[in-house]
Amino acid sequence: MPRTSPPFPADFRDQIIARARAGRSVESLAREFEPCAATISGWLSQAGIDDGARDDGPTSLAREELRRLRKENRQSRMERDIL
Repeated sequence: MPRTSPPFPADFRDQIIARARAGRSVESLAREFEPCAATISGWLSQAGIDDGARDDGPTSLAREELRRLRKENRQSRMERDIL
């Protein structure tokens, strides 16, 4: 049994974010849809960072690049250890 559920599709997240920005409360969205209020709040925070409204964290692009670089670094270390 997987420990986590598969991620929600990007278009679903965008719809939830749009509804929250239109005035719906996070709690009402959590009751109506599957994600919990903390997940929706995280989506809203990350959307604000990506849009430039907030500057208290890395953007999604920066996170993706960091993830890719860590994977590449892990692969390089493994190859080095084999040699």
